[in-house]
Amino acid sequence: MTFHPSRRLLLAAAFLAAAVHAPANAQPAKAVKLIVPFPAGGTADVLPRILAEKVRSAYPAGIVVENKSGAGGNIGAEFVARSEADGTTFLVSPPGPIAINHHLYKSLNFDPTRWVPVTVIATVPNVLAVSNKVPARTLEEFVAHLKANPGKVSYASQGNGSTSHLTAALFMQLTGTQMVHVPYKGTAPALVDLVAGNVDVFFDNISSSAQFHIGNKLRVLAVADEKRSPALPQVPTFAEAKLPAMKAVTFFAMVAPPGTPKEAVEHAHKAFSEALAAPDVRQKFQEQGAVPSGSSPDQTGRFIREESERWSNVIRSAKVTVE
Repeated sequence: MTFHPSRRLLLAAAFLAAAVHAPANAQPAKAVKLIVPFPAGGTADVLPRILAEKVRSAYPAGIVVENKSGAGGNIGAEFVARSEADGTTFLVSPPGPIAINHHLYKSLNFDPTRWVPVTVIATVPNVLAVSNKVPARTLEEFVAHLKANPGKVSYASQGNGSTSHLTAALFMQLTGTQMVHVPYKGTAPALVDLVAGNVDVFFDNISSSAQFHIGNKLRVLAVADEKRSPALPQVPTFAEAKLPAMKAVTFFAMVAPPGTPKEAVEHAHKAFSEALAAPDVRQKFQEQGAVPSGSSPDQTGRFIREESERWSNVIRSAKVTVE
């Protein structure tokens, strides 16, 4: 088959136009970094590592998970915010540096409202966990115990302004109760003292507390989600105990630096949402007490704004601040 010279020119022009308009940022030429702004080992670190293994084919140049922890997640978040917006650096994080910290800290070196949403990878419900020394066996009994002992019951948190701190503040607002705050540097030391009976209460995420409940080391009285958790199906929700406004989930979202091209965001969403739908990934997430999501960028943006506003109200009401 012989091509006329003019036909060859037309074909060459067409190929050139396609190359110019192709989404060059969809598959980056260099390795992709998933920045986790908290230490290795926790749920915030485990979930993105599971996904990184699953999406390697979508990023031929490679994909790595890096931990850049400190300042409530702000150090890692600032690193991502200052990174080149080329679809090779993403923040994968719990709510703090995505939706909460700008309501807590007087100043930040990045603007959380400018994140480019990619997807919510999972949600993990918070639970009301109490020491075995606490006499209450149900949520109703626990509220009655608090009202009979105002200011005498202590509650742990992962630190001032953490999700567990704010969840406790929300609980006290809704129930008209008063507890004493004991901040820790993370989940592990808080759980150690809860199991030892050195602190009375901890609004922890279910992935950390479930094993201790099952082992009778502490008691989980209620789950702060709309439905019971498969991790502890026998434990009722707050809504079942007539406290429907007590909803507090720790979400893990993936966002990109301001200005990241739409093509790169769509490529990332497609790769990660497909990975989240895989049965083996869902099983691994369930073992962490996490419910996989995979929401669209638009849905993720709306969800983050709603969560930000909800916790902003709690922070203002409880007068929580972090230097």
